[in-house]
Amino acid sequence: MTGSFAIEPYLRAVAARVEGQLRRVAEERRRAGPPRLAEALGYALLSGGKRLRPALVLSSAEAVGGDAGDGSLAMRFAVALEMIHAYSLVHDDLPCMDDDDLRRGRPTVHRAFDEATAVLVGDGLQSAAFSWLLGGGEPRAAALAALLAAGATRMVEGQAIDMAAPGAALAEPEVLDLMARKTGALLAAAVVGGAVAGCGEPRGMERVGEKLGLAFQIADDLLDLTGDAATLGKGAGKDAAAGKATLPALVGAGEARRRADALCDEALALLAPLGAAAEPLRALSRFVVTRRH
Repeated sequence: MTGSFAIEPYLRAVAARVEGQLRRVAEERRRAGPPRLAEALGYALLSGGKRLRPALVLSSAEAVGGDAGDGSLAMRFAVALEMIHAYSLVHDDLPCMDDDDLRRGRPTVHRAFDEATAVLVGDGLQSAAFSWLLGGGEPRAAALAALLAAGATRMVEGQAIDMAAPGAALAEPEVLDLMARKTGALLAAAVVGGAVAGCGEPRGMERVGEKLGLAFQIADDLLDLTGDAATLGKGAGKDAAAGKATLPALVGAGEARRRADALCDEALALLAPLGAAAEPLRALSRFVVTRRH
């Protein structure tokens, strides 16, 4: 898995563009909503990060020859998807879920504010995401909203399975299903949605998204085993301590790494026919399994 595309500058450029859009959302909420809720919502939205999911949306739109500019439907979908992702992180961090104190190197929303506010922030981000996506009036936005809703539903289902899984003896197919739902669904929606926004159809990106979604979760589980809190920006080693159902726990770190690499290679093979236009998406596919945080 080699490539010469400069992925870090690409990610920084996408993140800067997305941050500008998210600031618009936060400012709209500040004008419209209760001050403390609006402050907490902005805190959750503007917490930094790689903005990997928006990058996948925009690079997928570019790969099929679509518009990925700031005023494009692809960007509108990218921002909406990132808002859904932000809501999921706020709720995942709650004491009743994963009980995390740190996210991206700073206190989680329920620690910086309080638990009730964190619940409301997640609720508000979810509804705001669909309002934002549909607010542009583009004909394709309805199909993208359906795609985003399906991905978010699968994510919630995956979280429910994960919450029930500690201490349970899940077989490998069940672990893979959990991964495909909890994390893989939104990653897949990013890749498929980018193509739909760009050209009106998935263009075979469903399989690419499925493979990248699984590869991402395997890499994430491996980072939890090998990383540290300072590098990850959140607590490390919690999955093993909690008896979480992960592929590395089931098959070992070495085999899990081999499978993540294989999934990436399969995604790259599927993208090969798209030529040079898909190089940013190919580079992001490699980044999914080689990232260190």
